[in-house]
Amino acid sequence: MPHVSFRVSEQEKIWLDSYAKVKGQSLSNAVRNAIFDRLEDEYDLKTLQEFETARKNGTAKLYSLDEVGKILGFK
Repeated sequence: MPHVSFRVSEQEKIWLDSYAKVKGQSLSNAVRNAIFDRLEDEYDLKTLQEFETARKNGTAKLYSLDEVGKILGFK
């Protein structure tokens, strides 16, 4: 498995250790989860902004629940 490392100050290390302890996770897992949670949030926000722009421009395509079911082959 690839390895990633980065440098932090003593105070940041104390804060990260405390964060991991509160989360009940190892330092590695806590930092990895926090990073990926943040990346997912940023992706979600970008996707929402793109949808809002398309909606304002009239280019967004919306589907009803029945249409989605048909597209996915449920109905």
